[in-house]
Amino acid sequence: MGIPNVGYSISRPMTNNPQTIIRPSIGLAYLDLREIWRYRDLLFMLAAREIQLRYKQTAFGVVWAVLQPLLPAAIFAVIFGLFAKLPSNGSPYLLFVFTGTMIWNLFSQAITRAGNSLVGNANLISKVYFPRIIVPLSSVGAVLFDFLITGLILVALMIVYRMPPGLNILLFPAFLLLALVTAIGISLWLSALNVKYRDFMYAMPFLVQVWLYATPVVYASSLIPQKYRWIYSINPAVGFVEGFRWSVLGRGTLSASMLFVSAGVAAVTLVTGLIYFRTTERKFADVI
Repeated sequence: MGIPNVGYSISRPMTNNPQTIIRPSIGLAYLDLREIWRYRDLLFMLAAREIQLRYKQTAFGVVWAVLQPLLPAAIFAVIFGLFAKLPSNGSPYLLFVFTGTMIWNLFSQAITRAGNSLVGNANLISKVYFPRIIVPLSSVGAVLFDFLITGLILVALMIVYRMPPGLNILLFPAFLLLALVTAIGISLWLSALNVKYRDFMYAMPFLVQVWLYATPVVYASSLIPQKYRWIYSINPAVGFVEGFRWSVLGRGTLSASMLFVSAGVAAVTLVTGLIYFRTTERKFADVI
């Protein structure tokens, strides 16, 4: 059984005999975000290990990271672009849908892998103490590797379609950060709930599939009537998908209100997810 995290702060008074005084943490000090920084080496090690295990003994290796967004984008381009004639805000439909699929894959893979990460590392969690939040964070970090690989395909497509990026590309990191914040917040909720209720392990694929069609990945937000867009933006994925597409292609239906609502929901999800995770993690080693 691992050592439970009971939310205590430790201080060592200056005396001749070494002493350790354990005091209960109060208020937000219980979150102790500095602890994550102290264990940053473990975070990087677990992320690197997950990347290695993912492509170990595979014939195509990192090619799978390219095929995951590229093949669905090609299928969507034929069905929704060629046959259904959905609008793409003036961009080539394949490029339009690939940018949406690329950032969506980062998000969906992050919440799926991080949501199952605690259960998948049950042996490690039950034997040794470290901040449990490191486990889902490492899974999110590992997904960034795939995102960087698919970025090369995005560059190639933009060269083929002769669409160089504009000044909007400078805001690309901000929308990537928004996607990561949203993914981490949801991952903290899912991973903690999955320890106690394994139903979430089976619900996550269904959740991701439904969420895909509630997000403007294969269609533009312009299809949503203006008066309903603020409700539509409660889906936090709307903000970073439309924002990422706008920053890369320089075109889109992103508005300040849409971005504000999505970012606000993402921030609330992160804060509440962090509080819930830190509140329940003391029982992980016993329950898992």
